[in-house]
Amino acid sequence: MEQIIHGVLLALHNIALVGCAAAPFYNRNLVNSRSQYGPELSYKLDKVVEDTLQGNAPYCLFFIITLFITGMGMPLNHYLFHGALKEMHTVATIALIVKLAFVFGMVTIMAIIFLKINPQLSKIFVGFSEDSQPISEKEAFFFKLRARRKKLCEICLFFAIIVLVSSAFLGFGIH
Repeated sequence: MEQIIHGVLLALHNIALVGCAAAPFYNRNLVNSRSQYGPELSYKLDKVVEDTLQGNAPYCLFFIITLFITGMGMPLNHYLFHGALKEMHTVATIALIVKLAFVFGMVTIMAIIFLKINPQLSKIFVGFSEDSQPISEKEAFFFKLRARRKKLCEICLFFAIIVLVSSAFLGFGIH
């Protein structure tokens, strides 16, 4: 029964891990595709981009919460069946520390994007319409915020890759 529970937790954990990595990857690709059309506001295009990027926030939160729950569940599962936490090889311990540090980095970036940048972008975008004339100051600030969000997504993608790689070393030393 312990191995079945561990297998289910590990499968859910890996799905969440891939979801956490996929979100910044696809968000970056969407933003790069949008940049082909220049820095001027294109209402319909920019609405799709904003709706898509901001609509991904609940998925990112779901994946990160799943990552935490399953990540905590695996050692607790072992503890439940054996009365002690599993001893880890030094390489696995370092990998776990690296993984946790970068997951917390991802959470910090998500908080900045979801709680600060996205609400500002939404507030500014409401002032735009299909027929509105270019509002240079507003547009400039809008695209400046978008550039900051893009940079943070790129950092988040790099962090997600480190999390994925470090996860591969968590089983180090297990026979």
